[in-house]
Order: sequence, then structure tokens, then C-alpha cells
Amino acid sequence: QVQLVESGGSLVQAGGSLRLSCAASGSIFSIGTMGWYRQAPGKPRELVATITSGGSTKYANSVKGRFTISRDSAKNIVYLQMNSLNPEDTAAYYCNAETIAGSRSYWGQGTQVTVSS
Repeated sequence: QVQLVESGGSLVQAGGSLRLSCAASGSIFSIGTMGWYRQAPGKPRELVATITSGGSTKYANSVKGRFTISRDSAKNIVYLQMNSLNPEDTAAYYCNAETIAGSRSYWGQGTQVTVSS
């Protein structure tokens, strides 16, 4: 089992920045790719960014150039640095971890990001 705890969500003005953190615990040796997803009210959950255990990253087109995902493997934490935030980024942000074998997927409880115009 893997437990994920997100933090860092807040209310911020458009143009501002936030950094989200996701701390993993439990069977961390089994974790492969980690990522951030978001879900706005009335919309499906969507991928924001992922990072593999080797450090390869992938981003949604809507956040490329503004968001940066990083991973501190020693501390078992994944970060999402969000710059130039706009109201369309308002959503609950969820941390995800997949096992190396790809057989299981874990989710955190979510952290709310609200961007005011």
C-alpha cells in the first residue's frame, strides 16, 4: 500500500504562483511514475503532469511552460511548481502514484487551488 498526502493548495490571484507537494509513504519501493491530475467542478479529472522514476516528464498542453513537476526521491516527495496561474487552473489537484509494474494506482485526497481574476 502507498499513502499520498498533498499540500500547498490555496487561493491565489491570477498571475501568481503556488507549489504543491505530495509526500508518499508506505510501500514506496514499488512506486514508478508519479503525477498530478486536476478536476474542476463539473469536469472530468485530467492529467496535469507526470514524472517517471528516471526523471522523464510529461505535461498537458495547457500547462506547458508554466508548470514544472519535480521529484525528490530521497524524501519521497513530488512537487508541482505552478507559475502564471489563471482562473482556468482552478481545480482540486490530486497526486497519483503508479507501481513500477503498472498494476496499481494510488491517489491522494486532493488539495484545492483557486485562482481569482
